[in-house]
Amino acid sequence: QVQLVESGGGSVQAGGSLRLSCAVSGRTFSSYDMAWFRQAPGKEREFVAAINWNGGMTYYADSVKGRFTISRDHPKNTLYLQMDSLKPEDTAVYSCAGRASQAYTISDYSDPSTYTYWGQGTQVTVPS
Repeated sequence: QVQLVESGGGSVQAGGSLRLSCAVSGRTFSSYDMAWFRQAPGKEREFVAAINWNGGMTYYADSVKGRFTISRDHPKNTLYLQMDSLKPEDTAVYSCAGRASQAYTISDYSDPSTYTYWGQGTQVTVPS
């Protein structure tokens, strides 16, 4: 059974930084595509960033491009999201997601229905 556990959320002033972590159990992390999604109150789940199984390709939502960085550490079985220059509109519950890597198209990386495993989420709050 694969489990994903997020950590690192909190409250930070606008312009500040946070680093989210997603610890993945199991020995197949190195073969998984991984992603971060977020959901603000009253809004649909939104794609944030994705990284392919070997870290060679990354994808970002336009709203976070240039401010957020997704990365992965295979020996630690951990996915990261470095968030800089945070804005009030970044306030949301952030969840990590994973799936066995296949021949997905670029658009599939932002489609939550293509991900099999999900964490419970961690709250990020940026007061206005």
